Amino acid sequence: MLVTRYSPLGTKMFFRLIADNFARRPRRKVLTGAALALGMAVATATLSVSLDIGDKLAKEFRSLGANLVVTPEADSLPLEIGGVDYRPVNAGAYLPEADLPKIKSVFWHNNIIAFAPILDISADMELPQDQPEIAQVVAQGGSTWQPQRTAMVQVIGTWSRHEVDLRDGSKFLTGIEQTNPWWRVQGRWFVEGKNECVLGKNLAERLRLGVGGKFRSLNVEKQALPTDCEVVGLLETGGSEDDAAIFPMQIVQQLLYKPGQYRKLYVSALTKPEDDFARRDPKTMTPSEQERWSCTPYVSSIAASIKEVLPGSDVRVIRRVAESEGKILTRVRTLLWLVTFASLLAAALAVGASSAASVIERRTEIGLMKALGAGSATVGFLLVAEQLLLAFVGGCLGYALGLLLARFVGTKIFGVPPEPSLLVLGVILVLAAGVTLLGSALPLRRAATYDPAPILRGE
Repeated sequence: MLVTRYSPLGTKMFFRLIADNFARRPRRKVLTGAALALGMAVATATLSVSLDIGDKLAKEFRSLGANLVVTPEADSLPLEIGGVDYRPVNAGAYLPEADLPKIKSVFWHNNIIAFAPILDISADMELPQDQPEIAQVVAQGGSTWQPQRTAMVQVIGTWSRHEVDLRDGSKFLTGIEQTNPWWRVQGRWFVEGKNECVLGKNLAERLRLGVGGKFRSLNVEKQALPTDCEVVGLLETGGSEDDAAIFPMQIVQQLLYKPGQYRKLYVSALTKPEDDFARRDPKTMTPSEQERWSCTPYVSSIAASIKEVLPGSDVRVIRRVAESEGKILTRVRTLLWLVTFASLLAAALAVGASSAASVIERRTEIGLMKALGAGSATVGFLLVAEQLLLAFVGGCLGYALGLLLARFVGTKIFGVPPEPSLLVLGVILVLAAGVTLLGSALPLRRAATYDPAPILRGE
């Protein structure tokens, strides 16, 4: 009698066997697919949030204030303790305001979201005649109170909603409101070109001035400006600015006879948290490493690019802000990766358990295929194809569920859901295939080594 040996599977027969297996065991396949879909859903959500978290957190971190400070290089004697700069600001060299538009011409110009120059002095503030006199303690053999109509105050000149003309003809709106968004103002900020100012909360209480109040003039040596300046806002920062008066930059420049110049510049830039590579000295890097460093938005590389376009400047990183951003972002991303790993591990275990049970149930079928001439490679290929099909279905369902979960998480944390990404879909399908093959590797290996004779004898 002629025995026909098992021939290689044709395409039609191959898909028929797979479809038949799914039809005969739908419950087990549904449970396995559900476990796989849930694991991929969690992975999709965490990956989607993780891809957006850098930009989202960077924007949130900008509420901490500027992360770069620019000062004249002639005053660059380092005096920084604990991330706080203790160098004097009201003495030494100055930088030209005309160079500031160049900041928006550097390679990372889109990452620079705001900058504001600072110029501060000490001045005498003269109150109007109808303003109550200020009481001051004067030692004259004993403590007595002597009224006065002038007070020595710290005056800060800066920009508020200032339009910078860029080289391409566009305008860039910037100012202290953007670099220090955590400053709270009761009332409003001054309008440049008008005799308006904002007083620190403590100074306003000392001078008995509120919103709508006025004073006659500021006096620095023989220069007096402006006349009848109106207080339009009260500032609260929790810092030294609460005892200062904030004026338009042009007014303070006139008081100092320094038109178009400033002493310090605060820059707020979106950056990538620094790693060990970013903290290396660029002078010790190879050309390829320098290119990689300069083409990554590290705060140090952005500082270097700003220094190149501002001659005579010293650009430094405000470490307490930059390091806080890096630590928080690293911890959040680590948590997301741990959640992703846990979900993938749970999916792999579920797939492994289901695959092992399926192989045991199909021992007779596998034995018969081998008895008819199918080799271990053919049997293994068929079983792997069934698992990959299951991985594709579970991965697509998991991706769809994960987008909903990512939308919920993103909205709750950042107020904005992450955008769907085809890259994430590709990664999820690859992960689904990898998890499925990893979980079913041991059962499939056992199935490929089955000896058909004992199986067909019922042993």
